[in-house]
Amino acid sequence: MKDVTITDTIKYIGADDKDIDLFESQYVVPNGVSYNSYVILDEKVAVMDTVDARRGEEWLANLEQALNGRDVDYLIVSHMEPDHAANVQKLAEKYPKMVVVGNAKTFPMLGQFFDIDLSERSLTVKEGDTLKLGSHELTFVMAPMVHWPEVMVSYESSEKILFSADGFGKFGALDTDEDWACEARRYYFNIVGKYGAQVQALLKKAAGLDIQMICPLHGPILKENLEYYIGKYQIWSSYEPEDEGILVAYASIHGNTAKAAKKLKEILEVKGAKKVAITDLSRDDMAEAIEDAFRYDKMVLAAATYDGGIFPCMEDFLHHLKSKTYRKRTVALMENGSWAPVAAKSMRTLLEQMKDITICEKVVTMKSAMKEATIADMEALADELLAK
Repeated sequence: MKDVTITDTIKYIGADDKDIDLFESQYVVPNGVSYNSYVILDEKVAVMDTVDARRGEEWLANLEQALNGRDVDYLIVSHMEPDHAANVQKLAEKYPKMVVVGNAKTFPMLGQFFDIDLSERSLTVKEGDTLKLGSHELTFVMAPMVHWPEVMVSYESSEKILFSADGFGKFGALDTDEDWACEARRYYFNIVGKYGAQVQALLKKAAGLDIQMICPLHGPILKENLEYYIGKYQIWSSYEPEDEGILVAYASIHGNTAKAAKKLKEILEVKGAKKVAITDLSRDDMAEAIEDAFRYDKMVLAAATYDGGIFPCMEDFLHHLKSKTYRKRTVALMENGSWAPVAAKSMRTLLEQMKDITICEKVVTMKSAMKEATIADMEALADELLAK
């Protein structure tokens, strides 16, 4: 286990998973993921969540080492998703006197996942309730739909630690040396992005707490410059653009639409665009494309027409954006079609189902391959987009 120092009385007992290929069976995690769990050692002992079944034995060994022969008095279940709660029954059977702490929505889910009777050993808490462990005291703050309905976070007042559930998490094992924001952003928008209003509500509650450390269920423990991390969450959850820039997202069948998209990137850069990112929706990571769409304030969609509609990967991308509440952006459209180009119309229809989206009037229509006239149209499109 990587040595992760919390405090003298709060120990990290989680585990890295570097063997997993897809997190939640959909997100590529080249540097793995961590399943974080903690134990508070006081007059009473409280375990803060369990881990995924994939690392259950390792987690139990870490816990036993930290306990050094002591029993567990409480298990705090902040989130019932299996990557955090898979070992609840195993721990309850190992420590028969242990009380499971959750809220009114936690225990029905426990009954759905496990066959265990906790009627005599459960503690149901609500907003603002506290649990005294000795010198440590936990205050429970409900966080419904961040990103499941039963989620709650816990604030430990003596050491000023927020146990933030999935909030402030990121992809990547703990020993990964990488920028926090990139993988935290990809994690946030793809997993929590739909629930910006709920995240904003939680941030308002957290603003009233003196937080000196954040202990999430994935990713590194945050101990310094907390204003930076909280500021990112304020931007992300309000759907405001994080950076001035343009994402060019293209869906090309035989390469002609790709050539046009790359040419447009060049045109935008020559005309002074601060940052232009480009992604091939057929080949690049869809989750990263979604991350960049939310990161920048503008986007160009370039797609081939296919079966009287949009090339499938572009349609998939737009459906993802809609489900994650994409909004407050300016979008330009390019289409290709050898005999009946309709991709722009179909993309516009999907964009109009989203809120606060400004669509450029100029549409570039290419028939089969890029020509001089196409480039002239792209110049005009770039001028309009940059003027927005």
